[in-house]
This record gives sequence, C-alpha cells and structure tokens, in this order.
Amino acid sequence: MRLKQSYRFGQALFKILFLKDRPLSVKLLVFLALLVVVPLTVVGLISYSNSSASLKDAASRSSWQIIEQVKSHIEYYIRDFEIDSIKLLNQPEMKSIVMTGSPDEIQKARPSIVQLFKDVAYSRPDISRITLLLENRAIFDSGSDTDMRYAAQLEREPWYDTVPMNGDIKLISRLSSRSGRDSEPVISIVKRIIDSRTLEPVGMLIMDINFKRIQEIAYNVTVGRSGYMAILDEKGLYIYHPDPSMIGQKADFRYTDWMLRQDDGYFQSGKGPFYTFNRSSYLNWHLVTIMPNEELNRGVAYIGRTIWLAVLITLLMAYLLAVGFAASIVAPIRKLQFFMKRVKDGNFSERAKVESKDEIGILTNDFNQMVEKVEQLMKEVYTAKLREADLSLRQKESELKVLQSQVNPHFLYNSLETVRGMALEHGITDISKLVTSLAKMLRYNLGHASPVVTLREELAICSMYLGIQKYRFEDKLHFRFEVPDEALEQYIPKFSLQPLVENCVIHGTETGTSRVTITISAMLNGSDYTVMVEDSGSGIEADHLRHIERDLREKELSTDGAHIGIINVHRRIMHLCGERYGLRLASKSGKGTTVTITLPLKEEGSHDAISV
Repeated sequence: MRLKQSYRFGQALFKILFLKDRPLSVKLLVFLALLVVVPLTVVGLISYSNSSASLKDAASRSSWQIIEQVKSHIEYYIRDFEIDSIKLLNQPEMKSIVMTGSPDEIQKARPSIVQLFKDVAYSRPDISRITLLLENRAIFDSGSDTDMRYAAQLEREPWYDTVPMNGDIKLISRLSSRSGRDSEPVISIVKRIIDSRTLEPVGMLIMDINFKRIQEIAYNVTVGRSGYMAILDEKGLYIYHPDPSMIGQKADFRYTDWMLRQDDGYFQSGKGPFYTFNRSSYLNWHLVTIMPNEELNRGVAYIGRTIWLAVLITLLMAYLLAVGFAASIVAPIRKLQFFMKRVKDGNFSERAKVESKDEIGILTNDFNQMVEKVEQLMKEVYTAKLREADLSLRQKESELKVLQSQVNPHFLYNSLETVRGMALEHGITDISKLVTSLAKMLRYNLGHASPVVTLREELAICSMYLGIQKYRFEDKLHFRFEVPDEALEQYIPKFSLQPLVENCVIHGTETGTSRVTITISAMLNGSDYTVMVEDSGSGIEADHLRHIERDLREKELSTDGAHIGIINVHRRIMHLCGERYGLRLASKSGKGTTVTITLPLKEEGSHDAISV
C-alpha cells in the first residue's frame, strides 16, 4: 500500500515538474526560460562573488602599497631623529657632563646644554621638547623645566621601566605637559644613556616629536574616495587619526587585539569598513587603512547591476525567441491536428500542406501518406466486401445447383443397380463393371461429408474414372500410379485429383490421335509432399499457359469458363492448407503437361495435417 502511494506521488510530482498536461507552447516557454534564467543566475552569482573577492583583494593590495610607502617615509623620518639623538649625545660637552660631571660642573654646564637643546629643537620645528635625565642628579630640558619633580613625574609613567637597558630606542605615544601649558600629544623617542666603562645606564634622553610631519605624510595618503589611514602603537592606541581627538584613544576595531598579534592582513566585519593593516618591525606600529563598505562595494554593486540587467535583457530576448520558436512548432502542429480531426470525421480527400522539411514537415508528409493509404485500404476493403458478397451469392448458387444435382440420389443408385443386374443377367460383365464404378463415384462425390480424404481414397476414385474412360478410348489411353506406400495415408482435399485427370483426358486424349499416358506420382519433401499428374498429350501453348497461370493467381472460385477445375482445386487447397500450397503447371506444346500439387505433410501421431 505504501509503495503504491509512493508511486502515485511520484507520478503526480512528475506531472507537476514536467508540465505533463500543459500545452506545448507553455512547456517551451517555461523550459526555455529555465534554461536561460538558471545558468545566467548561477553565472551572475559566481561573477558577483568573484568580483567582490577580487575587488577586496585589489583594495587590499592597493592599501598595502600605500601603507608600505607611508611606513618607509615614517621609518626614515624616525631614523633621522635617532641619528640626531646619537649626534647630540656625542657632543664633547654632553659626554663629559653625562659620564663624569660633578654637581657643580653640571650646574655650570646647564645653560650651554639647554641652549644646545633649544638650537636643535629650533632647527627642527617638529621637535617639541628635548629632555635629558641623569640618574637622580639633574634634569636638562629645552623647555627650561629644571624642576626634579618633572623628572619624578616621568619616572612614574608606565613606559619608563619598559625602555630597553641596551641603549636601543623606544617609541612612545603620550601626552607631554609643560608648566602653564596644555598637554600636547607627542611621540617620544626614548633612549637610555649607557656608560661605556661600566655598561650601566646613567641617564635617559627623551625627544618629543609632534605629529605635524606624520600628519602631513598620512594626510596626503588617499585611500579611495572616502577612506583614511590610522597608525596604532603596540597597545592599540591611535598615534595618528584624521580626527585629532582620537589620538591617544584605544582603537575601536572589532578585531583590534587579533590585528595587534599579526604582521599584516585585512578583515571586514559584516557590512562594516574594510581594514588593511601592516606592522612596522622597526617602529612596532600598525599602519591601518580603513575603507567604508559602501565605497568598497561600489564597483561590486555596479557589476551586480550590470549582471542582473544582462540577465533581464537576455531573458526578454529569450522570451521573444521562445514565442517565435513555439509559434513555429505549435502552429504547424495545430494545423495538422485540424486535418486529423477532419480525417477522424471521415474526410479522406483533403491533404495537409507540407510547409517545411524539418521533423514536423516529415510528420505532415507521413500523415498525408497514411491518410492516402487508409483511403486506398478502405476502398480495397469495400471492394473486398463487394467481392465477398458476390462470392457468397455464387456459393449459394453453387449450393443450389448441387442440391438440384442431388435430387433423389437413391433413385439414381437404384437405377444403376437395376442396369447392373440386367447386365449380369445377360452376361455382360463389362457393363456391370462400368455401372458399378459409376455408382461408387456417385456415392463418393455426394455422400462423403469430410472436405479432405486420404490420397489412397482419391487415387481409388481416379482409378475408377480412368477405368470408365478406358472403355471409351481403349488402347488410346493408358494410365499408371507411382505412389509410395508412405504417401497413401497422407491427406488431400476431396475431389482434387479427378478434375485434373479429367483435364488430361479431355485435352490430351479427346483432341489427339496418338496414344496418351497419364501418370500419377507422389513424393515426400521434408514437411510437405507433392502429387504430380502428368500426361503425354499435346501440351499447352505458351500464351495459353500464361493465361492459366494468371487465372490461378487472380481468379476466385468460379462455376463457369475454361479450366474451372484447375482454378477451383487451387483455391480450395489454398483455403484449406494455406497460401503457400496449391497447384503449379508446367507444359510444352506437343510434349505434354505436368500439374504439381504441393500439400502439407501429416505429422506423426496426428490425425489431420489439413485444417478443416
């Protein structure tokens, strides 16, 4: 039951999916639309996805190139300050004060060192402040701040203890404060001063750099139309941002912590901005470009609109082509359908016009031929019906004649018996034998109910007939039978041989003056057997023989005309045995005639070989 329900469901689904009950035009339009829409949609989605990925990749490459250029400029810029700091520390006066200076010497050298700092800061407007701290002994500051409280303040800042002890520089983004002034965001280049004799730190040089130059470098960077660049230190604080208020603030990216652990890459959160970043190993900063999603997807949106517009235009063109294509197929089919309806109503005279050489044209031509053949077949059937009716009438007429010939057969038998008795009474044995043969032949012809008999019975009747004719023609007629014993019990249609033998007598003996010999022989051939009736008479002319053979092929049973016996025997054999059985004639003028009868062989154990 469940299997049957599944089968029905499958059939219903098949009808729905393949529009089984829909018109051909609807199927063509739907399937053609699917063939266009589905591939174009898939191509569009793939193209859109690939375009988006390609644009992101292109944007990231472009941003990396920008970042690399900016990074190179900034690194070069910072290295320049590092060189300046080294030059500053290598001043002879600075060396003597830092390494061996006593408090008095430090106090005495302060003005000149501070002036040196001011001169360096004046020569570089992007230097905000230079500060030299000696280990709890003194402070030198280009801002003239010599209060040790400022030194203590610096020592309390978180970055102070993170400065390398080996003299390497450290970059720090912080707020630098001065007496009576607001705090200023700066980048501090911090370097510990190492005593070359003891290799111990003896001080620290702090060079504060304002953001003017860095802003100039970063500000000139163009990231698309509305994108921008930002610089983050190792803690994720903004060193540079187009909005100055953001400097020193924590970056608010969703993946900031992840980014700080990477050297380079790009990321995007949902429909948020597209970030590309690269870390400077020298500065330990992350340079980041930020491009709004709208700008990034502007090209993708354009590609998407172009793809969908192409899909719509292609679909419209496909629809128009489908309408034309459907019309070119459906219109001839509808015309053919119209003619089929006319034929169904019985009009076989009209023909559909063949307008093309394609499959529909071939179908139309085949339809016309079929209608023509059906019309011809109907005429043949009608003719056959008329012929059948005519044959039926003729058969009734023949039956009537047979009935007429069978009037009171007992009277004929009794009369022949009377003649036979009279002949015996007077001692005329020949007349007695002749009458006996006639009586037996009459009983055979009128009294045997079966349409088939054995060859033995048929030969017996032929022997009686030829014996009667022998009394008439005497030495002018001779006959002999050459039939093997295994053929005697084979079946043959009743009254088949006697008409053939009669023809031999009539056309061979009566019309000629020479002696005629009639031979009846039989031979078994596989599943068939043949009976030959031969005479040595005058034979048949070639034209007359062809006429007889044509009659054998074309004429039905007849009751009058020449060679009626041959035609009737041939048709009876075909009717009882099949189309492949019947008579064949062979004759040569002046040399005699041979009639060959082909019959089916009775199978072993069967009582009948011929269908009755």
